[in-house]
Amino acid sequence: MIAFRSLIPVRRALLALTLFLAAAPGTTPAQDPALRFGGQIPPEVDLIYERGLEWLAAKQAEDGSWTDGQSGSGVDGLCVMAFLASGEDPNFGRWTRQVRKAVRHIILSQNAETGYLPNSMYHHGFAMLALSECYGAVDESLLWEGVAKPGRSLAQTLDLAIRCSSTSQKKNRWGGWRYTPDATDADTSVTGAMLMGLLAARNAGMDVPDETVNAALEYMRRSTARDGSVAYTGSMGGMGESMNRSAIATLVAAVSKQKDEQKFPATLKHLTTRLEHREGNYQEYFRYYMAQALFQGDYESWQKWNAMTIRQLQESQGEDGGFNNGSYNTAMSLLALALNYRFLPIYER
Repeated sequence: MIAFRSLIPVRRALLALTLFLAAAPGTTPAQDPALRFGGQIPPEVDLIYERGLEWLAAKQAEDGSWTDGQSGSGVDGLCVMAFLASGEDPNFGRWTRQVRKAVRHIILSQNAETGYLPNSMYHHGFAMLALSECYGAVDESLLWEGVAKPGRSLAQTLDLAIRCSSTSQKKNRWGGWRYTPDATDADTSVTGAMLMGLLAARNAGMDVPDETVNAALEYMRRSTARDGSVAYTGSMGGMGESMNRSAIATLVAAVSKQKDEQKFPATLKHLTTRLEHREGNYQEYFRYYMAQALFQGDYESWQKWNAMTIRQLQESQGEDGGFNNGSYNTAMSLLALALNYRFLPIYER
């Protein structure tokens, strides 16, 4: 049975109002409202998503974490985002308990002195992204209800995480991040995850130093070649083809509103001319970034890719609703479809 989504009527009302204003005489033409509010959700997306959320809810530990396979604050954050993206009210909807438990666990896992969200800077970036999406959406007066000793607020947690990010970045000469807070080198994959967390925090109204974001974006630009290929470590693009890395570079440039006149079209073309590409490894990771990069860069290409992805996920979803028997894989797969809903602020164009 498909769950009732309490925010869908609100979205439809906003869409109707936007259409009315766009059609009214003398109004200024605006962005296609379908890009902002979305059109009709394919029923197969609802079914895949519903089954996936049921699986995640069943796998969540009592302390709020997910520990099957990969685990850490980043996996918990991705699972939280999957629940938030469905459109249920995070404070009174069907998945309220799961969201609150997970957010509390992420906050309590943070190192109170350094601000680090374990177990790697990948996790730190994804957890920061999730907490930023929760900020302003999750009612904090209810978050610690029934807990004897409440933890830090979302704002305090994010502020610590942002400071940890800036401190870590200053330890390497590239301007990016690698696996640990003390790493002296960087790679474009971890840097992409960190950038998305920082950009989401900035969009949420947190104070994120411009120099931190700009240094990381410059590292991504240096790592991107004019043909759209992106290096993994060091700098100077062109060190092997990777759809994953081109998708990450496209996404961070679009969300930051800093699109290099030569390299952004090149990375986007790298994606749009290979819509039928399937990754041999890290498929869920690839779909997660490909969905967002195409949506931000070329909406028509995203529509084509989204239709193919829906079919692929229908075929690969387990009978129990999970993907590859893992919470990380399941959350990533669901988030690859979440742009059909477009409730998360980070998914706005």
